[in-house]
Amino acid sequence: MLVVDDGSRDRTAEVVESVRATDPRIQLIRNDHRGKGYAVRTGMLRARGHILLFSDADLSTPIEETAKLLPWFEQGCDIVIGSREGAEARRIREPFYRHLMGRVFNLVVRLLTVRGIEDTQCGFKAFRDDVARDVFTRMRLYGEDARRIRDSMVTGFDVEVLFIGQKRGYRIKEVPVQWLYSSETKVNPLKDSWRNFRDVVLVRWNDLRGQYS
Repeated sequence: MLVVDDGSRDRTAEVVESVRATDPRIQLIRNDHRGKGYAVRTGMLRARGHILLFSDADLSTPIEETAKLLPWFEQGCDIVIGSREGAEARRIREPFYRHLMGRVFNLVVRLLTVRGIEDTQCGFKAFRDDVARDVFTRMRLYGEDARRIRDSMVTGFDVEVLFIGQKRGYRIKEVPVQWLYSSETKVNPLKDSWRNFRDVVLVRWNDLRGQYS
């Protein structure tokens, strides 16, 4: 297991180091604070294994939900993503305004970039190892040159990842999962909505310029 610490100011790195002292299977990567997209990219390109999965550190989607994703790889899928939409999905304690924000954003995403996926933003996604390396090395918005930041930053990096996956012809499966809303979320409704929208537009612009070829 890799834990990527995005330059946090809490005890995340300290706690991981203490556990790692007794279990060498756990590894810690210390990043400068450059945001979630850069952190996930770092971890996915460093990870090793047949199936690579990234999850939010707060486990808003319980890690046990992995069992719902894995069987789809045996059926030929290349990317399997957790989804908070669908009849079998469960959203727990989510405020109405957050759900509404998500649905409006998803409409924009489906119109401009990623087709046929109801929830691009759930932080619970698994990839075949070769697919992960192919997709994450092609990221442009939060790649190697991602700038250092000061505050929290919620971005649309998931949209870029899935757009690249679709463009590369990979088979993507969306699987309903359980998701628990955290009152400690760092999402800023206005600032982050604008940033996510900008990222979607940039993905389309990058594609028009041949950046994902």
